[in-house]
Amino acid sequence: MPDPRDAPTTAEMALLEPFRGLPLERIRVPETEAQFAAAAADLAQHRFLGFDTESRPTFRKGEVSQGPHVVQLTTLETAYIFQLHRVGCRAVLGQLLEAPNLVKVGFGLKSDREGLHRKLGITARSVLDLTAVFRLDGYRKAVGVRAAVAIVFNQRLKKSRSVTTSNWALPTLTPNQLLYAANDAYAAIRVLHALNKPESDLPIADHSSQPG
Repeated sequence: MPDPRDAPTTAEMALLEPFRGLPLERIRVPETEAQFAAAAADLAQHRFLGFDTESRPTFRKGEVSQGPHVVQLTTLETAYIFQLHRVGCRAVLGQLLEAPNLVKVGFGLKSDREGLHRKLGITARSVLDLTAVFRLDGYRKAVGVRAAVAIVFNQRLKKSRSVTTSNWALPTLTPNQLLYAANDAYAAIRVLHALNKPESDLPIADHSSQPG
């Protein structure tokens, strides 16, 4: 086992240069059947895809989340933001997320998988949770996307609380929401490529049954 390692603290990360994410012009929000098909065709060409979801927060005690409301899938060049109120995207998302040859890469993905299964009946397969990769490398506490970007790139991924807790069920997402959502997933795929580990060393989980 590797020696125990510590991720940088919040104060240490605040001093780092900012991480350069995808700009708005490389973020796509498919709305039509043709755009869903084009997004799927692009994404299906890649072995690894950055993956994340966003949900409108709950504020009342006992309130059950109706999320996720947004699913993000990214390559190293382009982010696709799927809004789940657009029913036409759901079949395409199901095909992509359940495809065993497409590895969905992110951080802390258990709740994302459970939410998608609960809401859409989709069981995401071939999932790579990078938190597990950093645990295997000896990090004692769970490493999320911000800490991973700091470790791998010595850079700071900006995550605004006001955007994190914003209404992800909006019919039209704001530019700040699009940037936030896209770059959470994009940072994951960037981290994976920078780690440059053989695929045989990656704990890819083929969840072929209901998540648990």
